[in-house]
Amino acid sequence: MAIKITDECINCGACEPECPNNAIYEGGVEWAISDGTSVNGAFTLMNGNVVDVHFKNEPIAVDTYYIVPDKCTECQGFHEEPQCASVCPVDCCVPDEMYQETVDELMAKKDKLHA
Repeated sequence: MAIKITDECINCGACEPECPNNAIYEGGVEWAISDGTSVNGAFTLMNGNVVDVHFKNEPIAVDTYYIVPDKCTECQGFHEEPQCASVCPVDCCVPDEMYQETVDELMAKKDKLHA
């Protein structure tokens, strides 16, 4: 499953540079699939919507850092554990039960983002 950042976030920013998929954004910042990835063209989001990878999406959160589930692979294929959770000083990077994915699904997402 993807990782989410809870309301306990203190906005320290330690997590953002650790993400190999550039899935973490500062609150209020728009996001795009293409940010920090090598994917081009159209991309199918987890909800089935197809978007241009350069399309700037609305921020998921305004007041705290947030993780884009469509880009989060829990660091599968990069690290042994999610790096955001390992560096978070207040333990607010936790599994997001809304996005249940197997290791195979996470690896497929990683391969799609970094083709």
